[in-house]
Amino acid sequence: MAESSVGTTANEPVALRLVDREFLIACAPEEREGLLESAAYLDRKMRELRANAKAPGFDRLAVLAAISVTHEFLALRKQHTGSDQSVTDGITALRRKLEAALDAHIK
Repeated sequence: MAESSVGTTANEPVALRLVDREFLIACAPEEREGLLESAAYLDRKMRELRANAKAPGFDRLAVLAAISVTHEFLALRKQHTGSDQSVTDGITALRRKLEAALDAHIK
């Protein structure tokens, strides 16, 4: 199956540094900025963990950082989901008040 080149851009290698190691990751040009920002965040997390770790091997740091970042993500997602529910509940309550006011005015 031939791949269409319309609307697609070739991935380009991007050099990322994580705790003094360099990795080349291919990504689309429009994703480069986000990838670099993500790598910088992960690098900071890994350095924080290394400063407090007793056995700071790279693999161990990577796993601990992955768990930490995932925990942050899930907490934010849960908080966001709660916010969505609060907005939905508020809209539902407002709609009921409006319906009650309209019903009272019509009667």
